[in-house]
Amino acid sequence: MSIEISKTHALLAKAMDYRAERQDMIASNIANADTPFYKPRDISFEDALVAKKNELYAQDQQKLQMARTDPKDITPKQESNSYKPTLYFRDGHMARNDGNSVDIDVETTEMSKNSIMFNALVMANKKDMAIFNSVIDASAKIN
Repeated sequence: MSIEISKTHALLAKAMDYRAERQDMIASNIANADTPFYKPRDISFEDALVAKKNELYAQDQQKLQMARTDPKDITPKQESNSYKPTLYFRDGHMARNDGNSVDIDVETTEMSKNSIMFNALVMANKKDMAIFNSVIDASAKIN
């Protein structure tokens, strides 16, 4: 049995995973800047993160369960716990003569924004952990 620190901690960990995947994708775009006919890819993980948040903060008591009156009834669809970010091709940039549409300025800007968001998530995670550490320290002083 594992101890769940907080629901926020699990959500922050998943968000950091998604940001790390996006950083790898942007680095791949930069690495393929000279590959003919390469289209830059990106990851949209906002929908997956919202689904994860809804799963973590869902109120099970408020969900209406489907009644099965006969064993032959169709079983309800189980919700998937494997949320995947959406991969898409970034359009809107002019392709060069070789068909490659990677814009280094756009990629480095996106990488910087993603890095700032990742660092903000790390700091939020540290703050979340500091709250629990202070509670543990305070409880140790009581004895």
